[in-house]
Amino acid sequence: MSVAEGVDHVPGLEPSAQAGWQGAYDQLTAADRVTPLCAADLELLARAAYMLGQDDDYVRALERAYRSYLDADEPGSAIRCAFWIGHSWLFRGQSAPGFGWFARAERLLDPDADTVDRGYVLIGEMLGHLVKGDSPAALAVAVRVTEVGERFGDRDLVAIGMMEHGHALVRQGRSDEGVRLIDETMVAVTAGELSPIVAGIVYCNTIAFCRGAYELRRVREWTLALTRWCAGQPDMVAHKGVCLVHRAEMMTLGGDWTDALAELSRISESYTAGALNRLARGEAAYRDGEVRRLRGEFAKAEAAYQTANGLGREPQPGLALMRLAQGRGDAAAATIRRAVSESPRGLPRVALLPAYVRIMLAAGDTDAAAGACRELDEIAAQQGTEAIDALASHARGAHALATGDAQGALSAARRACVLWQQLEAPYESARSRALLGRACRLLGDEDTAAMELRAARDTFTGLGARPDLAETEPPGDAHGLSPRELEVLRLVAAGHGNREIAAALVLSEHTVARHLQNIFAKIDVSTRAAAGAFAHEHNLA
Repeated sequence: MSVAEGVDHVPGLEPSAQAGWQGAYDQLTAADRVTPLCAADLELLARAAYMLGQDDDYVRALERAYRSYLDADEPGSAIRCAFWIGHSWLFRGQSAPGFGWFARAERLLDPDADTVDRGYVLIGEMLGHLVKGDSPAALAVAVRVTEVGERFGDRDLVAIGMMEHGHALVRQGRSDEGVRLIDETMVAVTAGELSPIVAGIVYCNTIAFCRGAYELRRVREWTLALTRWCAGQPDMVAHKGVCLVHRAEMMTLGGDWTDALAELSRISESYTAGALNRLARGEAAYRDGEVRRLRGEFAKAEAAYQTANGLGREPQPGLALMRLAQGRGDAAAATIRRAVSESPRGLPRVALLPAYVRIMLAAGDTDAAAGACRELDEIAAQQGTEAIDALASHARGAHALATGDAQGALSAARRACVLWQQLEAPYESARSRALLGRACRLLGDEDTAAMELRAARDTFTGLGARPDLAETEPPGDAHGLSPRELEVLRLVAAGHGNREIAAALVLSEHTVARHLQNIFAKIDVSTRAAAGAFAHEHNLA
């Protein structure tokens, strides 16, 4: 019997989370060696391969099923296979074969027939609009996809159509309407109403979109749901890396930096198969670099940013902020200006504008910072999310402080602090408290300034945010040491030699030696051991 003719469906081989994707894949593959599988079982084999991150096997099985359905004169089933093959190629960044398969699906569609298969052809059309950046056209097609799904009772189509409809509305600034549709879609996912592949796609697309829209409460809630979904499928590979990235980012936001690094390390070690995981690896490297930067581990951050860049994830704004922390303000300014100039206006710039404000203020370009603050305010007013409002408020407060408007800085910093506390984001909250403290100091309220700065320092100490801690050291407690000298002293107290310190701070050994000479003179010691003891005795380590 030929592969095209196939055999009868083999009962008991349906892959599922409960049965285990690997076991189903092995059984179906073994059965196929004995007698070629029928088209329906080839689709089951494809599903198991997808969930295991074996993208090539997934496409090969679907191609065989596609040919079998054509030979059996079942164009509807062939259309769905062609769509999923095209989707796989498109997702892997190969648009030519992707849209070629979408065209095959459309060619098979009877223009006069009202069938559910039209919905899958429409998804290909919708993806084409998204690739071209035509969000209004994508929205119109998404509505039609949902209508087809509802008419024929295809829950996967309904979910995909509603998901993109919601995303398009958020992009247009109609956040309340869009978020309602997104939430409704996610209820269908968490209720187990969708097929496994579509469930994973909706989970990951929605969480990533909510992250890009700074709907951080929803990112946290849906990430917990995704974690439970992944835990119920211990041998699944396809979506695990993405899940870990989202988990790590929420841990970073919540101040669990050590746990976040542990989650990120698992991605490069265990989840390298599949297009989703390859994308996740680049994002994971960037997130690793961000935690390292915040902790002052600049050599490790540099390596992580390099890895991210090699995997296709541009390491901005993190790398520019690290250059600023390293005292390389010109490099930081050049990099962030280039990144912002290349970014489209609106939501995509939210990731860059706060860093742009910070770096421009350090460079003394208050006009450029003011322009970025206005842009952030406009986006915040349009989107209405707490996180963007907090970012805009902090940036506005920093600009006000830099231009001598202490009252304006106080008001903006207080709002940012409240919003970050509501979002349970201790690091961002501490940065806003430090800004609040500086504003109080400028207003002559030294008592409140001291309390706010102490609260910020306590948080930075608990998190291990050494660069921020050095910036908030009270004048009388630093013993005349500069922020960079304090960093060097802390590393000496931790037992590191000059070469290690140079690598950690991205300095030359000669520069480290010069810093040590200055430190010894300022604290009146003559040995490294005495300097370390001084640091511990005066709570500088």
